[in-house]
Amino acid sequence: MAKIHPHPSMNTCSSSERETFTVWMKSLVFHGNGCTVFNSKGHVAFRVDNYQQRCSRKVFLMDSTGNLLFSLNRKKLGMFGCWEGFKWIDSDVRMKRPLFQVRRNRAILSKDNSCQVILGCDKNIKNYYKIIGFEGKSSLKITDFSGQILAEATQKQSSEGVALGDDVLRLVVEEYADQSLVMALITVYGLINGKL
Repeated sequence: MAKIHPHPSMNTCSSSERETFTVWMKSLVFHGNGCTVFNSKGHVAFRVDNYQQRCSRKVFLMDSTGNLLFSLNRKKLGMFGCWEGFKWIDSDVRMKRPLFQVRRNRAILSKDNSCQVILGCDKNIKNYYKIIGFEGKSSLKITDFSGQILAEATQKQSSEGVALGDDVLRLVVEEYADQSLVMALITVYGLINGKL
């Protein structure tokens, strides 16, 4: 049976280096909904558990020890809604305003699966990211406003080249990207597309 996490590496990978994760769109909690993320050493790095609620309106991204990193809240505005991400530090919400908002790009009769990310939802700092999804594929890219790739997810393959399934992704996060923010955006994208 193929393992879903990468082989343990002899090199230690710091947060200032490019990191490869395995995203498994399954919860480690029995009868739970969510996802589990393994680092390149095969250890749990992040997790999301919805506890029997698929496509919940409020989801929490946690680190491997269960500390909250982000709360992700769905706001419904008329027909179209958005997701807001609030950063947590030491089990407390860091800011009253969300750190980011994610909206699906809406074009009539389009198969565009991309999303617009507004980063820094306060009036002083605004930055834009884009999540580019591909129709019918388990892959996506996260880019900044200049088009520079921050992270890229593709369907994971075993060392023999066999695809492990639509629910197992290989995620490469560049060294200059915030890994927890990338995971929060991947989680929101999964929620928008009904994968969590």
